[in-house]
Amino acid sequence: MPNPDNEAARNSAPTGGSAAAKPRARGDHMSAAEPPQGANSAPAGGSAAAKPRAWGDHTSRSLVAQASRLVVKVGSSLVTNEGRGVDHEAVARWAAEIAQLTKAGKSVILVSSGAIAEGMRRLGWSTRPHAIHDLQAAAAVGQMGLVHAYETAFATHGLQTAQVLLTHEDLADRRRYLNARTTLTTLLGLGVIPIINENDTVTTDEIRFGDNDTLGALVTNLVEADVLVLLTDQPGLYTADPRIDPTATIVKNARAGDPELERMAGGAGSAIGRGGMLTKVLAAKRAARSGASTIIASGREPDVLTRLAGGETPGTTLTSDRTSLAARKQWLADHVRIAGRLALDDGAVRALAQDGKSLLPIGVVAVEGNFGRGEIVGCFAPDGREIARGLVNYAAQEAARIVRRPSSEIEAVLGYVDEPELIHRDNLVLLR
Repeated sequence: MPNPDNEAARNSAPTGGSAAAKPRARGDHMSAAEPPQGANSAPAGGSAAAKPRAWGDHTSRSLVAQASRLVVKVGSSLVTNEGRGVDHEAVARWAAEIAQLTKAGKSVILVSSGAIAEGMRRLGWSTRPHAIHDLQAAAAVGQMGLVHAYETAFATHGLQTAQVLLTHEDLADRRRYLNARTTLTTLLGLGVIPIINENDTVTTDEIRFGDNDTLGALVTNLVEADVLVLLTDQPGLYTADPRIDPTATIVKNARAGDPELERMAGGAGSAIGRGGMLTKVLAAKRAARSGASTIIASGREPDVLTRLAGGETPGTTLTSDRTSLAARKQWLADHVRIAGRLALDDGAVRALAQDGKSLLPIGVVAVEGNFGRGEIVGCFAPDGREIARGLVNYAAQEAARIVRRPSSEIEAVLGYVDEPELIHRDNLVLLR
C-alpha cells in the first residue's frame, strides 16, 4: 500500500499559492459578485502569527476611528435594563451615538438582543422559562416593543431602520447567505440602519444554544465589517473574575483567538441573557477570520461609541492578525454546526495545514455522523483539534468504506468514483 504521506501530497499546488491575499484596505468591501474560489488564507499555524500583546498595553489606537463599516451588538441586560423592560433612555443614547458615526461617514449595523426579555416583562414572567414554545411566544411579543423603540429613537435623528431577523440556518444555506449579504449591503447603501436579531419565534436550537455575540460575529464576516463592537454590562475582559480575585485587571489589548483569553473568560452570562464573556471571546475569534477586530466595552459608559470613534480605547481590544478569507471560504468557516467529523492522521494534517492539499481518503482514520454528499464536515487532528472544514464528496456510509485506502481503490470498493478526494482544497478552509 502507498505511504499515506506520499498519497496525500500528490495533489497540485497549495491552496493559497505563492500569491497570498493582501489584507483589505479599510473601507474596501466586497461587491455582490463573489471572487474566484481559488484564494485561501495562509496555512494555519504559520510562523508569521502575531504574539499576544501584554494584557496591560494601553498603546493601541481605537480601531473604530479607522473603520468605515462596523457592527455593534448590545446585550439583553443592557437593552431591557436587567429585564425590567426596554430601556428607552439607553436605546435613545445608542441611537444618538450611531447617528454621529453615520455623519462621520461610517456604516453601522446594530445587532440587538432583548426580544425574549421584553416579552417576559410584557407577559409578567419574572424568570426565564425553559419550554421552547414559551420562549418563542415571549420572543414574538417582545419583538414588537423592541422594534418600535429603535424605530422611534433613530427617527429623531432622521434615520430609517430596517428589521432583519436571521437564524444560523439562514447563513448556513449558501443561497440565503448571499441574499442576506445583498440585502444588508443594499440597506447600508441607502443609509438605513439594519437592526438584526435572531428569529427566536421560529427557531428551536438557536434559543437554547445560540447567542447574539456569535450572530454579531457572523454578520461582521457576512458584510466584511472592519470592527465588531460588543457592548456589555462589564467594562471589558478581566484577567480573572473580579468578584473572586481582587487582583484581576482589565485586558486592554490582546490577539483574538489567543487560547489564554478563553481561560480568562469562563463563566455564564446574566439570568436575563444567554451569553457571557466566553461567548464574546469566541465571537472575536470568529470575526478575526474575516480580518475584523473586536472591542468589548461597557454599554453603560456615556458616549462609548463616539469616544471609540474619537480615538479613545475604553474596554478590551482584540485584534485580528489575519487577512480576509475569500467569500466562499468565509462561508464555510462560519458554519456554527457541522454535519459530521473526519478524524485525520498526522500525514493528512500536514498535507492540509502546511501544504494546502486536498483531503484524500487514505489520510482519514475514522468517520463520525450521518452526513450526505455535499454537506459540511469538520476535519480533526489526532489531538482532537478541528483544523479544517469543507464540503465532502462522499456520504458518510461511502466515506467510511474508503478511509485508509488510496484514491485508486475507490472505484473497486464503491463500484464508482465521483472524485479522488474526500474534500477538494477549493471546498476546504483551514481553521485556527
